[in-house]
Amino acid sequence: MADLSVDISKLPDEIRDKLAELDLELSEGDITQKGYEKKRTRLLAPYVAQHQPQAGNQPLRGPRGDGGSSRQHTRNRRTHRRVTHNEKRYHSEVRQEAVQQALAEMQNRPKPSLPMPSKRTSMMAKSPDRERHDLSSSSDEDSCAGDSELPPPPELGSPPARRAAAPHPRGHPPPLPQLHHQREKKHAPREKTEIDLSDITHLPAYIQPDVTHTTSGARRGGALIADRVQCYAQPEDTGTGTGRWKVSAKIQQLLNTLKRPKRRPLPEFYEDDDIELEIAANPKDPNAPKPEGGTMTPAVGEQLVVPAGLPRNLEAALQRYGTASFKANVATVLDPNGKLSNSLTYGKLLSRSLKIAHAVLNKTFTSKSSSGGPLTGDNSIKPGDRVALVYPNNDPINFMCAFYGCLQAGIVPVPIEVPLTRRDAGLQQVGFLLGSCGIQYALTSDACLKGLPKTSSGDVVSFRGWPSLQWVSTEKLPRPPRDWIPPPRPAEDSPAHIEHTSAADGSAMGVIVTRSSMLAHCRMLSVACNYTEGEHMVCVLDFKRETGLWHAVLASVLNGMHVIFIPYALMKVSPASWMHMITKYRASVAIVKSRDLHWGLLATRDHKEILLSSLRMLLVADGANPWSLSSCDQFLSVFQSKGVRGDAICPCACSSESLTVCVRRAGRGGSSAGRGVLSMSGLSYGVVRVDAENSLTSLTLQDCGQVMPSCVIVVVKMEGLAYLCKTDEVGEICVLSGATGSGYWGLPGLTNTVFRVQPLDADGEPIGEEHYVRSGLLGFLGPGGLVFVCGSRDGLMTVTGRKHNMDDIIATVLAVEPMKFIYRGRIAVFSVRVLRDERICIVAEQRPDCGEEESFQWMSRVLQAVDSIHQVGIYCLALVQPNYLPKTPLGGIHLSECKRRFLEGTLHPANVLMCPHTCVTNLPKPREIHSDVGPASVIVGNLVQGNRLASAQGRDMGYTDDSDAARKYQFISQILRWRAQSTSDHVIFTLLNSKGAVSKVLTCAELHKKAERIGNLLLEKGRVNTGDHVALIFPPGLDLICAFYGCLYVGAVPVTIRPPHPQNLHTTLPTVRMIVDVSKATLVLSNQSVIKLLRSKEASNVLDSKAWPITLDTDDMPKKKLPILYRAPTAEMLAYLDFSVSTTGMLAGIKLSHAAVTSLCRSMKIACELYPSRHIALCLDPYCGLGFALWCLSSIYSGHHSILIPPSEVEINPALWLSAVSQYKVRDTFCSYGVMELCTKGLGSSVNQLKSKGINLACVRTCVVVAEERPRINLTNSFSKLFSALGLSPRAVSTSFGCRVNIAICLQGASSPEPSTVYVDLRALRNDRVSLVERGSPHSLCLMESGKLLPGVKVITANPETKGQCGDSHLGEIWVQSPHNASGYFTIYGDESDYADHFSAQLVTGNTGEVYARTGYLGFLRRTEISTTSVGGDDSSIMTRDSDTESLASACASMSGLASADSHDTHDAVFVVGALDETIMLRGMRYHPIDIENSVMRCHKKIAECAVFTWTNLLVVVVELDGNDSEALNLVPLVTNTVLEEHHLIVGVVVVVDPGVVPINSRGEKQRMHLRDGFLSDQIDAIYIAYNM
Repeated sequence: MADLSVDISKLPDEIRDKLAELDLELSEGDITQKGYEKKRTRLLAPYVAQHQPQAGNQPLRGPRGDGGSSRQHTRNRRTHRRVTHNEKRYHSEVRQEAVQQALAEMQNRPKPSLPMPSKRTSMMAKSPDRERHDLSSSSDEDSCAGDSELPPPPELGSPPARRAAAPHPRGHPPPLPQLHHQREKKHAPREKTEIDLSDITHLPAYIQPDVTHTTSGARRGGALIADRVQCYAQPEDTGTGTGRWKVSAKIQQLLNTLKRPKRRPLPEFYEDDDIELEIAANPKDPNAPKPEGGTMTPAVGEQLVVPAGLPRNLEAALQRYGTASFKANVATVLDPNGKLSNSLTYGKLLSRSLKIAHAVLNKTFTSKSSSGGPLTGDNSIKPGDRVALVYPNNDPINFMCAFYGCLQAGIVPVPIEVPLTRRDAGLQQVGFLLGSCGIQYALTSDACLKGLPKTSSGDVVSFRGWPSLQWVSTEKLPRPPRDWIPPPRPAEDSPAHIEHTSAADGSAMGVIVTRSSMLAHCRMLSVACNYTEGEHMVCVLDFKRETGLWHAVLASVLNGMHVIFIPYALMKVSPASWMHMITKYRASVAIVKSRDLHWGLLATRDHKEILLSSLRMLLVADGANPWSLSSCDQFLSVFQSKGVRGDAICPCACSSESLTVCVRRAGRGGSSAGRGVLSMSGLSYGVVRVDAENSLTSLTLQDCGQVMPSCVIVVVKMEGLAYLCKTDEVGEICVLSGATGSGYWGLPGLTNTVFRVQPLDADGEPIGEEHYVRSGLLGFLGPGGLVFVCGSRDGLMTVTGRKHNMDDIIATVLAVEPMKFIYRGRIAVFSVRVLRDERICIVAEQRPDCGEEESFQWMSRVLQAVDSIHQVGIYCLALVQPNYLPKTPLGGIHLSECKRRFLEGTLHPANVLMCPHTCVTNLPKPREIHSDVGPASVIVGNLVQGNRLASAQGRDMGYTDDSDAARKYQFISQILRWRAQSTSDHVIFTLLNSKGAVSKVLTCAELHKKAERIGNLLLEKGRVNTGDHVALIFPPGLDLICAFYGCLYVGAVPVTIRPPHPQNLHTTLPTVRMIVDVSKATLVLSNQSVIKLLRSKEASNVLDSKAWPITLDTDDMPKKKLPILYRAPTAEMLAYLDFSVSTTGMLAGIKLSHAAVTSLCRSMKIACELYPSRHIALCLDPYCGLGFALWCLSSIYSGHHSILIPPSEVEINPALWLSAVSQYKVRDTFCSYGVMELCTKGLGSSVNQLKSKGINLACVRTCVVVAEERPRINLTNSFSKLFSALGLSPRAVSTSFGCRVNIAICLQGASSPEPSTVYVDLRALRNDRVSLVERGSPHSLCLMESGKLLPGVKVITANPETKGQCGDSHLGEIWVQSPHNASGYFTIYGDESDYADHFSAQLVTGNTGEVYARTGYLGFLRRTEISTTSVGGDDSSIMTRDSDTESLASACASMSGLASADSHDTHDAVFVVGALDETIMLRGMRYHPIDIENSVMRCHKKIAECAVFTWTNLLVVVVELDGNDSEALNLVPLVTNTVLEEHHLIVGVVVVVDPGVVPINSRGEKQRMHLRDGFLSDQIDAIYIAYNM
């Protein structure tokens, strides 16, 4: 850029402001360097035109509006212009200057840019000037030059369920800060950049749930295999180099941003418990200012002197004016066009109120019921009963008639808002109030009754939470008889009316105002406001409650005044209408809010005809709002020329509980009005400190006048006991007066807290016998008895021990210019309690023309401004679409409803920025690992404490390896041949199709013959040698079993592989090919359909179809008999290879010997009592682990009939598995979690239908889930409960446990006791400890034992680092010793030194001679009581079974084993907690992903699935949204809150995706690492990605 030599200081203010904002954008990374230079050139071009004629002289209009405050002679005029275009009352010149200064200071600070969230294109609001942004940035500015900051290249791509990657919504991610600095120092040559990018682009990229991924931190060396996968990957066209790395770059940005030092360091070390969390959330700052004044003295108002002519009460006033001046108007109301639509005279008010009183007491009216059902009990209305008054805000006349009618009848009116729809905000709470008041009748007008929502029968709908009501119109009632007189006046202490108010949480309460209080209050107002008969008053407020009710409905009638009511609907159309009415009627009093003053300023065209000289009192009802001062000042400065006097503006302070607290007296404002310029930092500590006039962090308050006549005011401490405050201390204002509320209806506890306060002096003694009332207002007493209010209890947020006012935060937010992004009047600020402290949330409505980038820029500026001025962090900043925030009937924000929707996840934000990293400073101390405690110390400690060392074993196998019977059946292939000869026609396998029909059947002889033919095929066509590896690629079925035994018959080593998915070849085919190559298979055996798929055109697009080994088709076999059956020289030789992918993405192939196979089968036979007469139903994948052993091996060994049900068929017909179990009367069935979930979700609504079809599961003795993980107790419980209706026993469902080193360690046997459960403390678990707690305890986690140890299996738990043995109920790695352990990992390198330890681990203390295999799973052993002694149902079967492969001696051994098991009252239970490889180490603690995921799943009903992983120490949470894309952002705050609250972890990134994106393997386990790699390589089409700051 040509250097523009311009003196910046001499430029106009507007240009300087725009330049400052441009610099800030650059510093935040919101604009590229090139774009910045272009914009700056255009801004400065007109001022350097004479030097540089080539520069464009059209200044580009900046995306920001006017910035800072005006200067010199144009200041007044410009200030006026800006103010009149503001829409809200929170305007402050000082605050704007403070914000601009704060943002300018931030500009000079080196600050990394914030990563913008990523949105799917369909969700994005297009920015009006986005195209211009894109054009003004160069391509190389946004590309990543050099890869030093990037994460290592991911080796895997997207999950199979993902949709095609959508184009990324933003053309250019924000540049990385470091890269930006590099460019400033020296530009890298263009060619180098292109080389780097091409390197990145051509990295291999594909993914599949059953593929391995090598991670440097992997525990097992066996994962080295996975490196070979890369040579088959196809380069993927990613479009641009930057697109691939977008997520990685943003995470890097986030990390750089989080590296900034925190303003408040974490408190020093403390433990992970609730008390310490609470203490850390409320630290004591030694430098905090302390109050220094003396204890305050109560402020006493002047004596109340009632004017001589004032009526003695309201009924008397109505009688007097209704007869003596019956033609005088009491009320006039304007219509929405500003015309005088209706007036009410005192005579009419008297007559109508008497009509209503008579009709209500004597029920001479027609009513319309609500549809909620008939009323119960006595439904007559008696004096003292409560009725609801339901009148719209434009109908004060009917309301006044009804209100006075109730007073005349001695009935208690409860005014409420008109319910417009069933979904009105806060409607249910109002219903609670009506119910607690025992209300059965609602009085309303004809028009309102007609407009209420109706049912089809014409009744008023029953609103949610409301009692059944009779709706009564108070118009057109008959005249009462001449001789009727109203009942005698009730006692003075009886309720006159109940005023509806809300607590901070939105709960509705009714404040009881007695007749004596109401009258005393009216008298006080009459004296304080100097009301006289015949005066005209203009009222803009809600006449149903608080100031509007007290002045315009009650005090006005007591004084015989005339009130002109301005409806809210008219104010929106004609904001100056109230001033026109003052001019027209020469009104002397007006009752408004500061909002109305601002709206009046807006209507500049209507100011000509206004004359306000008659106004002696302008009562500002919300004068207690700290920001009403600016409204009053601006109104006075504009309308002083129209006759407004400074002493006419009278702020007042009031609340529903204390009624009017204080009011500035008219005519005395000039002399006695007070102002205080206070330090906001001091106020946050509850201390009054005067600040300098020009301070940018000050708050200027105006007084709310003097104490009311005959009142006493004290200020008491906000927390704890009601001690009097010191004179310079902020506290809650309490009132002693005869004119306050007397309690909350039906809430005695709250009433005592609020209405029965006895202030205490410094010594703790009450200052008197009287009871004060808490007003809910926070403030202090100034000089001269002036009352200053600086906030309300409901609007107070205590964050980290400091107090902040919602209104103050709103004022700062609104001072962040420009304001073209959000609507000024539509902001909600509230706090949510997360992790023992309050967190500030801001929700605003954004304008429809506001784009994503602008919104995000504005949000980041708000964070900076609030942080700088209030020294507090914002936890969540959300923008919603226009008109999305819930409203009150008068158009304000319904705060409690807004907060409720936020916490429930129904707010539907359009943009969200969460900042937990900067806000949450009370996280527990990171755990310190003590390395000085060795394994020997642990053993000694256990011995001293009397703890048993953790060791358990299953029962004896029944014979030794040296016996003849064992040697005879060492090989499974020999057993098959023996079965084919001895029981040739015994049906051993039945395969079912999706309709439940038998697809194929195999007898022992048929299986033997088919296996022989396949053996011949391998010898003749395959030229297979003994020991060659053969890949079996078959769908689940009988061909797979035949091929397996065909391989064994010729001495080949089978490798079972799942065939590729025809709809997902791109991700599944490379996995198949990888296992073929890694297993060193010399040929592939398959059937015709699979071979056709492997050679298809689609497959050749993924892999070279000619590169496969020899492929043989089992559908084309010679019909020759095999000459000789191969027998291995020793049973220790390799039988088959078992390949499986762990959930960490690691492929591990294990070697199973012939001895291990027969030992496993015998162990399962004993445990499950498997005999030829048994029917076993299997619904699981037959490719690895226990699933393969059950499908292919167990039936051959034990001779039982296996009913095979492929899980893919259950996806088509969810009832298939259970129907088969019922049809074949199956006693033992095995399934996977995936199948169980399919049945639970797919059949949840059709259990009765299944029952009617005769499906009965009472036959099931054991239903075992085959798994390699912690038991999913929620799923098994849901399944048991759901199908108990079909007779399923609740104790039938259990789980098994196996892993790579031993595929079957635990299995719930036929005669095993019921699985036991324990509850452990999650917090202890994080620190590798097991702490047993009671059910329902906080932080408790329910764990179920993983079945019973199989016969011949011995397990211990050991410390995975020190290899020392653990004690009972102590967490450690599970080690296993068993004859069916795998022989080792199979690898192509042959170097087993890195991971041999997994199969030959030895303890370093105790019994060091024994060898164990390390499972890689954490768990603990616990000796538990047997809850139910349960031997299998068919006891006789043990004696009458076939001799089979078992000698009589072994049968007797089994019997003795059973007897011994049942005679003991305890057994050793194995509890699996989770895989070591999967655990997440954060802040020194070990987290199991499933625990975090379970918490997230509970936080919102629309979350279908969840997965978590870490990347560069950031926790990433991926949630599947089962709903519309627009609901995605609802989940971000909830996920962040839940993980923080329950796990004390800050979520770094929240990713919202479509259902089915989280990859699940065949066992129903989440493949988190594949998900991580797909996410980091931008291959997941996320709906929304939020980067938490």
